[in-house]
Amino acid sequence: MHNILLIDSNEQSIDKIKGKIDWAYYGFIIQDAVMTIADGLSLINDKSYDLYLLNLTHLDIFGFKFCEQIRKQTANPILLIGGEKDFNLVRQAMNLRVNDYLPNPVANEELVDSIMKIKESIEEKKAKVLTYNTNQSQPKTASNIIDIVKDYVEQSIHENITLKEISDTLHYNASYLGQKFKCQEKMTFIQYLLEQRMEKAKYLLRFTDMKIYQIAYQVGYTDLDWFYKKFKSHTGVSASVYRETSSEEVVNQQHSI
Repeated sequence: MHNILLIDSNEQSIDKIKGKIDWAYYGFIIQDAVMTIADGLSLINDKSYDLYLLNLTHLDIFGFKFCEQIRKQTANPILLIGGEKDFNLVRQAMNLRVNDYLPNPVANEELVDSIMKIKESIEEKKAKVLTYNTNQSQPKTASNIIDIVKDYVEQSIHENITLKEISDTLHYNASYLGQKFKCQEKMTFIQYLLEQRMEKAKYLLRFTDMKIYQIAYQVGYTDLDWFYKKFKSHTGVSASVYRETSSEEVVNQQHSI
């Protein structure tokens, strides 16, 4: 059963959400429900939840502030319900890597569809964790633990990856693992992750017809503007210019054969 933290500043609304669908039937349980951001912050500092469910109907902008705090702690799924059908709110939710945003009125079918997709992603990640743990029968030396981290990055490059999440998965202290990673790879984990994202983006720009926004999502960016900025900073040219010049190089190579 996957546990949920529900944040909703209205007590009647909390009861309504609890009874809106048969959560247990779909594999979830609302383990805790809080009415204030302060109580929510206290809980996320002490516990980990499989899903964070926020009702924006009464939280308004404070709901997004709370999402920011969640993202500092974990990459686990966030589902926003309620609120208005506003493009700026949707964009803000995407920037915070929220898994889904269901504005009012929220139909039961929509909610079920959303949580089932989230459930699938949760179970895929847990299966991946189980695979890592069962496959590492030999002692985890400093060298092979870094190889595991690098393999995790390769397999999950399209997701929101944090060293803390990987450390928790491997039962390591995040600071210790970060130091070991830098010592072996001669760069920080963040630098390595950025390099891997950019190298895959370059490959996809050069050898596929995927749209640039699709490539951005494929390498873990939901904010297209942020992807453009990071790509140009890393390569010195924009993604569109890189694709254009790379395509010309490929054509020239083919003609020279």
